[in-house]
Amino acid sequence: MKYSHQTRILVAIDCIIFGFDGEKLKLLLIRREIEPEKNKWSLMGGFVEPTKGLDVAANSILKDLTGLEGVYLEQLQAFGEVERDPIERTVSVAYFALIDIHKYETQLSHEHHAEWFEMNEIPHLIFDHNAMVEMAKKRLRYKAALHPILFELLPEKFTIPQLQSLYEGIYDSVFDKRNFSRKILSTGLLIKQADKDKANSKKGAFYYVLDKGKYSANFHAFLNLIPNPDHLQFV
Repeated sequence: MKYSHQTRILVAIDCIIFGFDGEKLKLLLIRREIEPEKNKWSLMGGFVEPTKGLDVAANSILKDLTGLEGVYLEQLQAFGEVERDPIERTVSVAYFALIDIHKYETQLSHEHHAEWFEMNEIPHLIFDHNAMVEMAKKRLRYKAALHPILFELLPEKFTIPQLQSLYEGIYDSVFDKRNFSRKILSTGLLIKQADKDKANSKKGAFYYVLDKGKYSANFHAFLNLIPNPDHLQFV
């Protein structure tokens, strides 16, 4: 039994994968393998199979095109402009993922020639994929002020300079090093470790870990790190 006099519409998934390499926030892209826009840069995407739900389809597409699995993945929004795909009427449900690049670099498949791009070097993407990325960045900025979502991008142990670089990449802002360090430590939400990262200086920088228990009880402590937190908007 089917609904009568109704037009079939394709449903697709597109995955916006943000990664952090310890210094820069990046976006994972691939070359599109089919027409239209063949060989143009694209997000990871595919059509939803009749037997799969959206979340299952998103994880399946992500694994098939990149080899990545077990990553943080969240539904963003549906994009359904009539002319967004020139071949057939297609509604795409966008998801965004957050990963620590070093943690998943051995898992990343190069079969589809996926490449990391710094956020200020993102090329023109097919269809409305650039708009999807901008929407995901806005959602990420909002959520990062209220939840420990950014720590999905960091290793379990991280330095204050790494954390600052991540926040600067997310909010496209430059923070004063002393003020950032003072504010982040004043939250009481980070636990200082005995060892240091000496890769970038002889003096080195102490490692820290997030106290997740305290964060859950006092997540608003991170709001004073965010530029103009009162103007954050949920999109």
